Amino acid sequence: MARLESKVVLISGGASGIGAATARLVVCEGGKAVIADRDEEKGRLLARELGASGLFLPLDVTQEPAWQKAVAGTIDTFGGLHGLLNAAGIGTRTDIESCTLAEYRRVNDINALGTFLGCKAAVAAMKQSGGGSIVNISSVLGLRGAPYAMAYCASKGAVRLLTKHVALHCAQMKYNIRCNSVHPGYIDTPMIAPRLDQAVGNMSGRQWLEELHPLGRLGRAEEVASMILFLLSDESSFSTGAEFVCDGGLTA
Repeated sequence: MARLESKVVLISGGASGIGAATARLVVCEGGKAVIADRDEEKGRLLARELGASGLFLPLDVTQEPAWQKAVAGTIDTFGGLHGLLNAAGIGTRTDIESCTLAEYRRVNDINALGTFLGCKAAVAAMKQSGGGSIVNISSVLGLRGAPYAMAYCASKGAVRLLTKHVALHCAQMKYNIRCNSVHPGYIDTPMIAPRLDQAVGNMSGRQWLEELHPLGRLGRAEEVASMILFLLSDESSFSTGAEFVCDGGLTA
């Protein structure tokens, strides 16, 4: 039996990177994948690839009405909502002295506020669907600091503790809704592509990032998607409010 048989999963940031890899895996495992993204061209292309089990819906994660519309569209098309992956996010290199207020707000609006709005909309819908699983993409930089990523660290740390609140609240309310966070290391996706050719000392950005990981390479989106699949499935039925790390040993 497919691991996500009859489950409907909404994926923010679903048009590329970890989100797209997860959408493909959801469908491969018998589920329905709703690709919610601002990139309409990539999103619709992926939805066509997935056939009748895929759907694209436009979504600006910073806007609550957009989330409500995306959840409603998911339910109208597939009849319910059983899983949410909050994968939309941006990265930026900032420190406490150079970061502008506008930049700090932009990073936190997408990474942290967007995840809050997604969780809020999903909990309301999943209560009507008999429960479900929420997976929030944080980062290794939601577990530890970095001198070059102040706004990003703050946003991903917020995602980590928001996850714990959602998990505890839903457990206390007996909603049958679980919520966990995933903490990737540096994954070879479009988000880090601009850094790969930027020199760091006598190394390329790619070499420098690879050497941060004891396994000696960047992660692949499919590897993170496999962890997310476990959390979306009933196989993880006793896991909630926890951090799942996929980082090639970086935090070890």
